[in-house]
Amino acid sequence: MRKKFIKILFYSLPVPVIIFSLFIGASKTVSINDIYSLFISLFSDNSIADEKFELVRSIVINVRLPRVLLTFLVGGALAVSGCSIQSIFRNPLTDPYILGLSSGAAFGASLALAYTFLPVQVSAFVFGMIAVGLSYFLARKRKNVSTVSLILAGIIVTGIFTALLTLVQFFSDPFKLQSIVHWTMGNLHNATWAKLKTSIIPVSLGVFVLFIYSWRMNVLAMGDDEAKTAGLNPDRDKLIILTATALATSSAVAVAGIIGLYGLIVPHMIRMMIGMDNRLSIPLNFLFGGVFLLVIDNFSRSFSGFEIPIGVFTMLIGAPFFIYLMKKTNIGWE
Repeated sequence: MRKKFIKILFYSLPVPVIIFSLFIGASKTVSINDIYSLFISLFSDNSIADEKFELVRSIVINVRLPRVLLTFLVGGALAVSGCSIQSIFRNPLTDPYILGLSSGAAFGASLALAYTFLPVQVSAFVFGMIAVGLSYFLARKRKNVSTVSLILAGIIVTGIFTALLTLVQFFSDPFKLQSIVHWTMGNLHNATWAKLKTSIIPVSLGVFVLFIYSWRMNVLAMGDDEAKTAGLNPDRDKLIILTATALATSSAVAVAGIIGLYGLIVPHMIRMMIGMDNRLSIPLNFLFGGVFLLVIDNFSRSFSGFEIPIGVFTMLIGAPFFIYLMKKTNIGWE
């Protein structure tokens, strides 16, 4: 009964939260009543033709709506990616950020932004895959991947790609440097319909593959030997899941920058509420991940007179949560 109520709640949350988010913004020339009048005119035959109405329409349709939808898409992609990685590695402390996927994708995207020799999303995907593959290769020993080794390898790979990102910033044109620095903080203030269009297909494809493979994740979470007994090919399935995860995460990083530890905290919130079944948690991670990032983004837009990068808030929330998980799971050398 409790799980059913949570499912109904999560499936009904996105639409009202998306609509509510359209009323929040930095523009002081547009009031709540103006936006309400716009909605009334859009869903009725009454049309208003004046300069104020056109301004309201432009702000809501061309500025706030693409940002709200892109924020929801990015939040859902990161949450689903974190849930998938935690399942196949059987490690509650892994996520795209810790495994180096985010830093690799960030390096690839910044390289494309600085030198424009590759499309941003292609470069982010390639280097994201290289990073997570390198983390897994470094942690693998005698066909086993231990928790400590994986986390340490992820830290090393993250450090390497962070250093490479710093080099890109150091040698970049000063005008491009400013946009790269703002982007690495995790920013959605430059969201446009064009960015939404370029990210929606790869993110949707990655999330769809992860949803299809959600029952396999349940089997892989029991271990490679059990998966082989059930007739699965663990190495092949992990490669497909990692590729889909890299596709979704790198696409999100390419348009939103680094939003650290988000893929760590949201999957644990979902597990605390509905359990370990990935067939249920994958879609709920996408819905709740999108809604929760929207709430954080709304707070970052209204917290002060100027907009604070959303990556700052996710790190401030994620870091204490990460410490709590380390204490709870007793990660150590024993």
